[in-house]
Amino acid sequence: MSGEEARIRPARATDLDVLVGFAQAMARETEGKDLDDATLRPGTAALLADPALGRTFVVESKGEVVASLMLTTEWSEWRNGLFWWIQSVYVRPGERGRGHYRRLHEHVRALAAQDPRVCGLRLYVERENTGAQATYRAMGMEETHYLLFEESTR
Repeated sequence: MSGEEARIRPARATDLDVLVGFAQAMARETEGKDLDDATLRPGTAALLADPALGRTFVVESKGEVVASLMLTTEWSEWRNGLFWWIQSVYVRPGERGRGHYRRLHEHVRALAAQDPRVCGLRLYVERENTGAQATYRAMGMEETHYLLFEESTR
């Protein structure tokens, strides 16, 4: 697929159903989880309505959304800058291997280069998802020494 056939754009409210479907598919594929639609749908709608929560970009090809990526931010006092966290990456199975993630990553990288507050890009990936890890390495990302810990408050 040529770059002219696919374009990146910010997600909009009309993408809600597609993004909810992507999140559900990703959770099943990567973690074997079924996400609760009653939580996921309003959470995705809130993200689309409030840029302070994050931004989502999609790849549209032939009028159809085929991939997505969400960005959130983290302030680092150590670096006096923002890390942009790449999250909720999804590419439709039939569209994988066509450079859609590369397009999204390069788009985000270019936006970050234009914003002097941004000090880096980060993401987390399932330990077993070696295919995604190889993709991220190919994009120039490096594995860090950090482990991720989590505590639910709900």
